[in-house]
Amino acid sequence: MNKPNIKAQRLAALFVLGGLLFNYPLLALFNRTGMVAGVPLLYVYVYAAWALLIGLLALVIERK
Repeated sequence: MNKPNIKAQRLAALFVLGGLLFNYPLLALFNRTGMVAGVPLLYVYVYAAWALLIGLLALVIERK
């Protein structure tokens, strides 16, 4: 396989991962009354998942 094809497949996989992370079943798991450092658990999860996706996208795009 050539490099652009692998990069496209990885980006597609990250798109699917993002769809799974921000879909109902996982969001419902974190929709609790708990707090993490004074921030609701759901907000912590959403921002952590968002940061994870951005980091993984940077790795895929910048990788040679």
